[in-house]
Amino acid sequence: MKRSILVLALGIGLALSGCKNKGSAPAVSRCADLATAPMVHIPGGSFTMGDDPQYPEEGPPHAVTVAPFWIDAHELTNAEFAAFVKATGYRTMAERLPPKLPGAPPEMLIPGSAVFTVPTHDDPRWWRWVVGAQWRHPSGPKESIIGHEHEPVVQIAYEDAEAYARWAGKALPTEAQWEYAARAGKKALPEPLDSEGRPQANYYQGVFPARDLGLDGYRGRAPVGCFKPNDFGLYDMIGNVWEWTSDPGGPEGDHIIKGGSYLCAGNYCARYRPAARQFQERGLGTDHIGVRFVSPEAVPPRH
Repeated sequence: MKRSILVLALGIGLALSGCKNKGSAPAVSRCADLATAPMVHIPGGSFTMGDDPQYPEEGPPHAVTVAPFWIDAHELTNAEFAAFVKATGYRTMAERLPPKLPGAPPEMLIPGSAVFTVPTHDDPRWWRWVVGAQWRHPSGPKESIIGHEHEPVVQIAYEDAEAYARWAGKALPTEAQWEYAARAGKKALPEPLDSEGRPQANYYQGVFPARDLGLDGYRGRAPVGCFKPNDFGLYDMIGNVWEWTSDPGGPEGDHIIKGGSYLCAGNYCARYRPAARQFQERGLGTDHIGVRFVSPEAVPPRH
């Protein structure tokens, strides 16, 4: 029986970090208009990759050198993914009939995907298979991306991310490229706070999973450009949504995701750091995993 079946059927956390009660985000005036933001050039260099002994999967620290490359200034948005679907007619894995796997519960034989749900006494599961969950309806048919065009697209599996990359003439970043870009020449802080203690990224404030206080202005995904960019000019390298990389890792069939998400809490996972990594089954999207892309040279947006 595949691991994903066990994970979803038993309510284990899909080897991902965090959980929270997704709510509607309040309007935040500081969000930048990044609809046509160009790719950002990252100079080549060397850095120490993996640096926290508290998390064995991140180490041991080792020196890595990366060549110069270009990377998207922000996570791929719903609007950008919609343009790709309109141009190609592409259907994501969550929209197709899932493979018939031994032991799969009935709901997993119908198109859908994994969605975080607040655990209750009657149902302690954090992650559930929701029929109809896909990129247009991240948590299921009742949620729409209409009016949320500038939020990062989610519910895209690794194969879906690869398909977009081919169409756009880009590629998924390696883990080293992603971490080097996220660090922007600095050592990661334990929490993304400014000098006055205010959150500088979209993550879970409060005691997980009891309540997200939303001190960063959001209790869900934020539109891209709502938080200060790092020194390379990149937005949301920490928090908002996890991001796919091209590197395999963990159990067979998994790939490394980076950056943490709005579901990450200090008391549970604290994965909102450049060195943090998790392993995600490549055939499964969720409502808190997205992507951004790289290229050896700048590639103009396709709309």
